[in-house]
Amino acid sequence: MEFNEKLQELRKSKGLTQEELAKELYVSRTAISKWESGRGYPNIESLKEISRYFGVTIDELICPDEIITAAENEKRETINRYTALICSVLDVFTALLLFIPVFGNGAKAASVSMFNLTDISLWIVIVYAATIGITVLNGICGVIISHFDKPLWNKHRLVTGLALSVISVCLFIVTRQPYAGLICFAIPVVKGYLILRRNTNGK
Repeated sequence: MEFNEKLQELRKSKGLTQEELAKELYVSRTAISKWESGRGYPNIESLKEISRYFGVTIDELICPDEIITAAENEKRETINRYTALICSVLDVFTALLLFIPVFGNGAKAASVSMFNLTDISLWIVIVYAATIGITVLNGICGVIISHFDKPLWNKHRLVTGLALSVISVCLFIVTRQPYAGLICFAIPVVKGYLILRRNTNGK
């Protein structure tokens, strides 16, 4: 009998719904549904909790091959979560562009911070601030989401973060701010490297 079948049998033997079992194990109902449908395995901590709750050994719950698969899934999820977290932190660091002197101020040779720009249209400065603000907000949301078991949310946030990074690069290059553009260009490069590493290590 596979793990998903054993879990269903144990749950039904106690007369519990998936939602009730989820509360007992401190996981989401979606997690129980995923495990019972054979679309995934619980991590090691959840396996211990299931074993304790039903009074069975882990060996009775899951066979060695399934344990290996569960460990691989847990490793993949951990890599994905930390990749998403680092990419989110990089988005938050975009806020530094508001304060560090990387903007050329027209004909003046000295570089200034964004708030000290004088030889540039106010609406362009507002666009800069809005783009950076949205990127930082996206990063903060990503940091919060990375603490939850929401891989799809993490994926969407990663795509959004990459898109915002590319928009920032284009914006600064078009408005002739090469230093700010170079900093923004470095962010998607680092993100791309992390995502490639994630995909390689997650296999």
